[in-house]
Amino acid sequence: MNHAYLHELISERLSHQTCLIYRDKQFTWQQITQRTRRLADVLRQFGLGKTTSATANKNWQLEQDTVGLYLYNCNEYLESMLAAYKARAVAFNVNYRYFDNELIYLFNNANAKAIIYHASFAPLIEKIKPQLGHVKLWIQVADESNHPLLDGSYDYEQLIAQGQPVPATELSPDDAYLVYTGGTTGLPKGVIWRQSDIFYAALHKKRYPNVDAYLTDIEQSPRTGTRGLPAPPFMHATAHWAAFGLWFIGGCVVIQSQTQQFDADDFWSTIEKHRVYSATIVGDAFAVPLLEQLRKKSYDLSHFKRLTSGGAVLSDANKSALVDKIPQLTLVDALGASEAGAQASRTYCKNTTQVEQFNPTDFAVVISQDKSKVLSPKDQSLGWLGRSGFVPLGYLGDEAKTKATFPVIDGTRYSIPGDRAQWQPDGSIKLLGRESSTINSGGEKIFAEEVECAIKNHPAVYDAIVIGMPHFKFGSQVTALIQLRRDYQASAEEITDSTRTFISGYKLPKQIFFVETLKRNPNGKPDFAWAKQHAENLSSQSPS
Repeated sequence: MNHAYLHELISERLSHQTCLIYRDKQFTWQQITQRTRRLADVLRQFGLGKTTSATANKNWQLEQDTVGLYLYNCNEYLESMLAAYKARAVAFNVNYRYFDNELIYLFNNANAKAIIYHASFAPLIEKIKPQLGHVKLWIQVADESNHPLLDGSYDYEQLIAQGQPVPATELSPDDAYLVYTGGTTGLPKGVIWRQSDIFYAALHKKRYPNVDAYLTDIEQSPRTGTRGLPAPPFMHATAHWAAFGLWFIGGCVVIQSQTQQFDADDFWSTIEKHRVYSATIVGDAFAVPLLEQLRKKSYDLSHFKRLTSGGAVLSDANKSALVDKIPQLTLVDALGASEAGAQASRTYCKNTTQVEQFNPTDFAVVISQDKSKVLSPKDQSLGWLGRSGFVPLGYLGDEAKTKATFPVIDGTRYSIPGDRAQWQPDGSIKLLGRESSTINSGGEKIFAEEVECAIKNHPAVYDAIVIGMPHFKFGSQVTALIQLRRDYQASAEEITDSTRTFISGYKLPKQIFFVETLKRNPNGKPDFAWAKQHAENLSSQSPS
């Protein structure tokens, strides 16, 4: 299942239906096809494409040229992904919060041959360009900054006008998909997938014997034309998986107007204006401001039926509050990772009496603590969440990490991204959190996400980040940074007491710091580096 090939086939059947909406621009499937063919032609003219034979490739090596996407959410982002695939190159995501040294590392690690960037990033691009001699092509996308075109760069729209709408040829299911991790536990790593594998691992649940069966399903599907809004930045897998997943059921991708930072009013207004059916967010970082906005203003959300959250915690209290505000809404907690695709999910709607544990996908497993065997669903030992079946090839340029994260156990290859988990008696999976954020206090393992969820049940808590801080006796202690809701008050003792209802005493926060604003990354995940530094500063100011 090659992504560009599938998009072209769907386009033949839905050519005049709307494929993508961004601000005042609406593109049909035919228009997106023509624009991406033209851009792919330009990439080929600059020599980008397939580089070596598949037989020479190892799991941590690429056989295609790479195209970096240094962009906010926009139609050009998704167009560039498709165009790269049509040229048999491979696009990769660039975190737009990176500074010059981080960008240089990323572009060098990917050996980027082309960079497509928003004009607002031109000053930083100009600064680092001399150190990136391997980049053949710089393409600038105009934006509100009105920054002039850099010397040596090309204007995106002008290039599209110059390219020829040549159909893509020789596309293969083995062509690569490349996504960089967020780098929260070290330097960002490029995860290499076969396009066919990521299609089934993250973009489409149903299995097909062949492409004809898939296209027949698209033609007969009542979901064709469904409008969905992926709210997180496309620079993170959650959002562009949601976008391509919509396209691959014949749906229409809607992009909100404000893309440089999350704007709750813009989100709801876009859903209202375009009668959006579904949306994707990242946990409480998005849910909390969305709820706050619904308390301030009314919107016609009668067509809005499905909200998926992935990548970070969506607390039970906020699930309940969202469904109270939008009674017809079904909430889906999706669990996955760049290295594993979709692994498990759980749903919540108006008639849900209690929040269930995660229901695993067909290929989800729990691996033993020592990573030597796959645990039976009857074995409730603490282990690692993993998956078999459709898994990545490896980490770009890193043989050692490839073999560690994607081990072979009893002849089967698995992906083990780093989440701790255990089977439950009913066959569901209890997710405990990332090993990297586990707090070891007095020999007990405490999962930060579990404590964070418990804290958020207090009505005064707007947001919370839980970390481990050094302790002379226990090695590490549970520390919470908490942002209270506006016009609410609560003491550390009150929050600790309310948390006792949900978790054991040894997991309770031993230190609580109240902060005016918590810092999270654009993908909604906690900025742990900031949290630890801020906690250290506040701790040094506290009386001993």
